[in-house]
Amino acid sequence: MQRDLKKKRAFIAGVGDDQGFGFAIAKALYEEGADVYLGVWTPIYKIFMNSWNAGKFDQARTCKNGELFSFIKAYPMDALYDTMETVPQSVRENKRYAHENHYAIKELSEEVTRDAGTIDILIHSLANAPEVKKPLLDTSREGYLSALSSSSYSLISLVQHFAPKMPKNSAILSLSYIASKRAIPKYGGGMSSAKAALESDVRTLAYEIGKKWGQRINCISAGPLRSRAAKAIGMIDDMILYARNNAPLEKDLDAKEVAEAAVFLVSPLSSAITGVTLFVDNGLHAMGIAEDSASLQKTPSAIGS
Repeated sequence: MQRDLKKKRAFIAGVGDDQGFGFAIAKALYEEGADVYLGVWTPIYKIFMNSWNAGKFDQARTCKNGELFSFIKAYPMDALYDTMETVPQSVRENKRYAHENHYAIKELSEEVTRDAGTIDILIHSLANAPEVKKPLLDTSREGYLSALSSSSYSLISLVQHFAPKMPKNSAILSLSYIASKRAIPKYGGGMSSAKAALESDVRTLAYEIGKKWGQRINCISAGPLRSRAAKAIGMIDDMILYARNNAPLEKDLDAKEVAEAAVFLVSPLSSAITGVTLFVDNGLHAMGIAEDSASLQKTPSAIGS
C-alpha cells in the first residue's frame, strides 16, 4: 500500500530550526512527494532563512536518497493574531516585525492559497507559554491565556482560515503532550491546560469539519524531544531521562518516529481515522508507576516500618 502524497501540497505551521517535530514532519512529507510550504515565527524568520541559505541545516536536510529536502516557500507567521487588524501597534513597530506585513493567520492563509492553490495537508506544530517555568498556582491570568491562545486557539484559527479552501479528504494534524491527561510537575504556565484544550478541540473539530467539508483532523501526543523550543521548559533533559528509564521501549524518542506517524495520519492509509490523539512516546503513556522510583527500591521491612 502506498501513502501516495505525490502532488499534495502541505503547509507546516511552526518550523523554526532543524531540530523540532515540525521540521522532521516537513522533511518526511517532502520525501513522500509532497510540495512543502513552511510557516516560521516572524521574530526568527530572517534567522531561519539565513541559516537555511548558509547551509547550516544541510545535514538535517539530507533525505534517504541523498538529496536535500527543500520547500517551495517559507512565510513569516504569528499565530497569536487572527488578522493584521488585531496586531498591536507596538508589535507592528517592533524591529523583528516591522519589515513584514502579512504574518497574521487570515492574511497568511490568503497568501499561501494564492501561491499554492489548494492545501491538502495542514500541520499545526507550535506552542508557547511565557510562564511555562511557573507552577500553575503562580501563573498569571495573562500568562495562562497567552498559553491557550498560542498553543490551542491557534489551531482553531488555522482551521477557520485554511479548511474552507482545502478539498474534501484533506487532512489536518496537531501535536500534543501527555500533560494534557497527567500531572507533569514543572510543566507549568498553563501549558498542560492548553494541551488538554487542544486535544478536546481536535475531537470537536473532527466532527465539524468532517460533516461540513469531509476533512479529517488528528493529533499526535509525542514524547519529550531535545529541541530548541523544548529547552524553554528548563527540565527537558530530566524529562528525556525519565522517559528512557520508564517507558516500555528503553530508548530516546527520535523526531523521525513522530514524522513517520504524522505521514501515516495525513495519508490515504488513515482515511477512516479522525478525532484521534495517537501516542508516539515509546509507550510511556501506558505506565502507571515509575520503574526507577526510589519507593520500589525499599526493603519489605522498610516499607512496613
